[in-house]
Amino acid sequence: MATLPEMFGSNVFDDRQMKARLSEHVYNSIRKTIDEGKQLDISLANAVATAMKDWAVEKGATHYTHWFQPMTGVTAEKHDSFISPAPDGGVIMEFSGKELVKGEPDASSFPSGGLRATFEARGYTAWDPTSYAFIKDKTLCIPTAFCSYTGEALDKKTPLLRSMAALNKQALRILKLFGNDSVHMVGTSVGPEQEYFLVDREMYDKRRDLIFTGRTLFGAKPPKGQEMDDHYFGIIKPRVAEFMKDLNDELWKLGILAKTEHNEVAPAQHELAPIYSTTNIATDHNQLTMEIMQKVAAKHGLVCLLHEKPFAGVNGSGKHNNWSMSTDTGVNLLTPGETPYENAQFLLFLVAVIRAVDEYQDLLRISVATAGNDHRLGANEAPPAVISIFLGEELEAVLNAIESDSVYEGGKKTKLKLGVDILPEFRKDATDRNRTSPFAFTGNKFEFRMLGSSNSIACANIMLNSAVADVLEKFADTLEGAADFETALHDLIKQTINDHKRIIFGGNGYGDEWMEEAAKRGLSNYKTTADCMPHLLDKKNADMLIEQKVYTQAELESRCEIMLENYVKAVNIEALTMIDMAKKEILPAIEKYVSDLVETVSKKKTLGETIPSRYENSVISKLSTLEDLIFDRTEELEKAAAELKDIEDIQKQSEFVRDSILVKMASLRVAADEAETLTDSKYWPFPTYGDLLFGVR
Repeated sequence: MATLPEMFGSNVFDDRQMKARLSEHVYNSIRKTIDEGKQLDISLANAVATAMKDWAVEKGATHYTHWFQPMTGVTAEKHDSFISPAPDGGVIMEFSGKELVKGEPDASSFPSGGLRATFEARGYTAWDPTSYAFIKDKTLCIPTAFCSYTGEALDKKTPLLRSMAALNKQALRILKLFGNDSVHMVGTSVGPEQEYFLVDREMYDKRRDLIFTGRTLFGAKPPKGQEMDDHYFGIIKPRVAEFMKDLNDELWKLGILAKTEHNEVAPAQHELAPIYSTTNIATDHNQLTMEIMQKVAAKHGLVCLLHEKPFAGVNGSGKHNNWSMSTDTGVNLLTPGETPYENAQFLLFLVAVIRAVDEYQDLLRISVATAGNDHRLGANEAPPAVISIFLGEELEAVLNAIESDSVYEGGKKTKLKLGVDILPEFRKDATDRNRTSPFAFTGNKFEFRMLGSSNSIACANIMLNSAVADVLEKFADTLEGAADFETALHDLIKQTINDHKRIIFGGNGYGDEWMEEAAKRGLSNYKTTADCMPHLLDKKNADMLIEQKVYTQAELESRCEIMLENYVKAVNIEALTMIDMAKKEILPAIEKYVSDLVETVSKKKTLGETIPSRYENSVISKLSTLEDLIFDRTEELEKAAAELKDIEDIQKQSEFVRDSILVKMASLRVAADEAETLTDSKYWPFPTYGDLLFGVR
């Protein structure tokens, strides 16, 4: 049996395989592409393709696919076999450099936001050599970017790679000002923590809402939820432990650095956290993680729910995006150093992030906007929809000292021209954590906590990388032309703190007081996808993303349309599912129970019982009223769903969904959930919250 080190990455064409199977020239060329972002010499593709194919065939693979991430939010793949006909009537296994480098899926069949019409089908996938190929289900999967025939990006990976290049370019300019000429590349790293629920497959199959929408649209709160705080970090149940063991094995084979696993706050909720990886690889790995979670769960008779809010009344699931910047020389730019210049460099990058988050807070909110995540943000379990930054007491004190040109009391009595004592060896855990903060500094990284559990992390990191690149460019323009670098540096850091301190908040992000204070500070508060998504096209945002060469105007317009369409479609499917369940399951169940109660009362009277049937009559009365209410509210929702079809403008559709459909869905649910509490369990047509949340043992 293979040891864990032997197992790890065994299904990945990683550096170990490349070094063993490629010539020194080919290997060194690929390493330059991976390590320094250099363009790959395409003439070497045949050698790489042959080595990949030989390795994959040895591992039992029969097919290859260009694995990509379209705007559907999930991955896509079209499988082709390695076989080619041989003269003797047999076949040989072939794979060319051309097949490695380029594929041709049907671009019109994926969301394009108007970039591709049905009759304009041609699109291309292009090999991303910075992300290792891997084997999944006997297929060689080649990570690729996806674009249209006319060159527009139709995926999440292409803009992500562009944003990484933009940040690298501007960060290098800043580092050169500090004399760091040995640095050739600055990259961002991410460690995305993944929350999820596990429910029993048999129960899941009886819930049409879970099957069609990923969340429960009806469900009364069970007697016990998460009130006792006994699930978080609790003993992992045997069935779940077996799932986690198999999940780890599958992830490790794919080179995914799964590190931490534990029970989360809500019953049936769990979390997996990986070690940090380069952002585009971390994005690939997180997409794979979600896919493998669902496959492994099925083998254990379970279903893995990745919806942000599968159950009302208990915590939903998020994805914490731990983000940092590092050089190819191994320096984390968000870690303070031990010398004044290192401290100054850290402070400049720190205030760059602060300014970026403040100026582009709407883009960060947009990057996590989905119908599912709208249910979760601000629900006393996740950050609010208002963006703010938590720095902790020590860093706030440092910035306050810089702004006021006063002595930082926590430092040594050595003055820097910056106007603040140098930081001592900065203690990574000098302050408490703030789990209510959307964007928290946690020692040598920022934790962006607003992502929903089903989100691709690409979107958030595209916006974060781009915004920081934009600010670093402005900083470099200012400092490169300065007559006195240290004076200009001091003034720039001080001015940035003064201009953008409104975004810094260390208190309770859940409190009503903060909502009032945030409004006074002028911070945005976009509570729904319909509210925030149109701001993607605001001139400030579009200009920045275009100038950083992350998106074109056409790509931005397409994404705005796609995201609003996804929002409208998701909620519309939920509304239609509610109507279907109410009419075909809930109302018939209530009617049957009430009829049986009426029959019971009649039998009692026939037997001459003189004591009134208080229980039966009370339930009959309440359920009859609720039955009529459910019927009326179902009809109202059905009428609203029909009205939605007649609205043509996508923005107006999203507003109608927000203001009418969701309101009527909530109203219907209230009546149905109350009816559930009064109906005998043997009549209720599908598993309850108690069954689902506590059914896995």
